[in-house]
Amino acid sequence: MSRHAFPDLSSRQLQAVLALAKYRSFVAAASSLKISQPALTRTIKLIEIELGVPLFSRSTRQVTVTDAGKEFAALAERLLNDLRIGAENVREMAAHPRGQIAVASVISLAGVVLPGLIADYSRRFPGVELHLREGLHNMVTDEVRNGLADFGIGYVDDVPRSFVTEDLGIETFYLVMRRDHVLARRTRIGLPALADVPFVSFPAESRTRRVVDRAAAIAGLSFRYVTTTNRLPTLRGLVRNQVGLAVVLQSERPSPDDPDLTSLSLVGQGLSCRVGIMRLQDRELTAAAAQFLDVVRNWWRVSRHGPGRKQPRYSSGSVVNSSG
Repeated sequence: MSRHAFPDLSSRQLQAVLALAKYRSFVAAASSLKISQPALTRTIKLIEIELGVPLFSRSTRQVTVTDAGKEFAALAERLLNDLRIGAENVREMAAHPRGQIAVASVISLAGVVLPGLIADYSRRFPGVELHLREGLHNMVTDEVRNGLADFGIGYVDDVPRSFVTEDLGIETFYLVMRRDHVLARRTRIGLPALADVPFVSFPAESRTRRVVDRAAAIAGLSFRYVTTTNRLPTLRGLVRNQVGLAVVLQSERPSPDDPDLTSLSLVGQGLSCRVGIMRLQDRELTAAAAQFLDVVRNWWRVSRHGPGRKQPRYSSGSVVNSSG
């Protein structure tokens, strides 16, 4: 391929050709471009060298445009117009993205945290249709890996090596019980005090259950589970009806004004997990998905998780490659 097949020309150089073709004078063209006449002369010479043809004929009295110059001036005008329109469209898309976004989230965050976040986003970007896919931790990673979700929001302590994760913060665990339960007078409780307590829980493969069971094993304990469910409202209903106590994440604990339920901090080694964003390393986000991801970051820093509740101390987040 010849050196001139794809000329390396800037928009400023194209504007120089158009100005000289219009004014037929280096002085007038340079003035319109707000550059010096020698600078314009050098620019035109470099363009002609790059193209390999003369675009203008110079004499002591006037500048004339060659046939090649007329052809190239017309092309330069089309290119500059296309570039201007394209840039305006890109800016418009960035300011008002359209299209669809699919986000996978663990059930706890989808049901408790994300409704307010999505409402904020929808008000700002009404042209985007957002699909929220809720499930357990394994489902979230599968949805992201298979390309069904643009990105996932969940627990990022243990995700595949092909993922990039971004921390939002740390979630701790709470014990949920009825307000009239004997343990309700405490403010915090350790695992050994719960050895003989009946529990209701999320399924064994859920991240909450796995973290709690691992912490119990470290403490030499084994909890007694009587019922499992994959829905937070059902879990609370089971506790409300005295089927058992439940361990949930900080964002899932009942509101302080709940008439029946209360919660207290559960302490023990390993009782925390990292909340964050997960996506594939080699997948670029659409403009709409990138906008929503930015809203997730900003919203998380300023939002509250319920009336009368202190905001969790989430970090601003930094992108790291997962070690799986």
